[in-house]
Amino acid sequence: MTSEEHLPDDHVDGNALAGPLAEVFTADVTVAQSECAHCGATGPVARLLVYRDAPGLVARCQECGQVVLRYVRTASAAHLDMRGTVTLAFSLAPE
Repeated sequence: MTSEEHLPDDHVDGNALAGPLAEVFTADVTVAQSECAHCGATGPVARLLVYRDAPGLVARCQECGQVVLRYVRTASAAHLDMRGTVTLAFSLAPE
């Protein structure tokens, strides 16, 4: 079963995380490879299903639909919950 079969259509792709996460990371997070802690699916953050109808942003796995990442910005802090992510891998330029 894919996420398309059991999740509502009120989401955008992971590119919606680019601006908000630029406050936390210096690299472009949307091209980083994420691994879902629930099903093991891997892919670029840009493929995650991002829901914006919450106090912050909720990103779900494109395969199983489980929550991979949550981001909330308050007046004084950025809160990033990545409990649903096993790894977030960034490609580096050669030294």
